[in-house]
Amino acid sequence: MAILTVHHWADQAQGLKEMSRVTRGPVVVLTYDPSHRGFWLADYIPELVALDEAQMPRMTDYETWLGPLEISAVPIPRDCTDGFLCAYWRRPAAYLDPRIRAAMSSFWALDNVAEGLKKLASDLDTGAWAERYADLLSLDACDFGYRLVTTK
Repeated sequence: MAILTVHHWADQAQGLKEMSRVTRGPVVVLTYDPSHRGFWLADYIPELVALDEAQMPRMTDYETWLGPLEISAVPIPRDCTDGFLCAYWRRPAAYLDPRIRAAMSSFWALDNVAEGLKKLASDLDTGAWAERYADLLSLDACDFGYRLVTTK
C-alpha cells in the first residue's frame, strides 16, 4: 500500500513494479488524479495545478505500470484533519496557518504563495470566499480528485 507518496518517488514505474512483484495480494495506492479540476485553493494558488501535472502520475500510468486496475473516487469528509492538501477544503482559514501548510508537500514545493494567501485571507475577512463557494458549505464530503488505485 502506498498513501499519497508515489509522486515523491524518483522512479515511479520501477517502485510500483517492485510493489507488485513482492506483494501477494493487490497493490493499493491512494493518489491524486492530476487531470481533476475543482479544488478552490487553485483559484488562489494556480501553481498547484502545474505542480500536480508535473509530479503526479496519470491514472493511465498506473495501468501501464501495474496492469488491470480498479480506480475509485475517495471523497474527502468535511471534518478531515489528516493534513494532506485538500483535507481542510471546508475550513479555508486552516490554509493560512503556517503549521498546517508545513505538513503539506505542495507548499514545500512552491516558491512563494504569499500573494494567494493574502487574497484568501482578504476573501475570508470580507465574506467573499463564503459567497463564492457557498455550495461547498452544505456538503458533508466532496470529490477533489483523490483516487484509490487497486490492482485486480
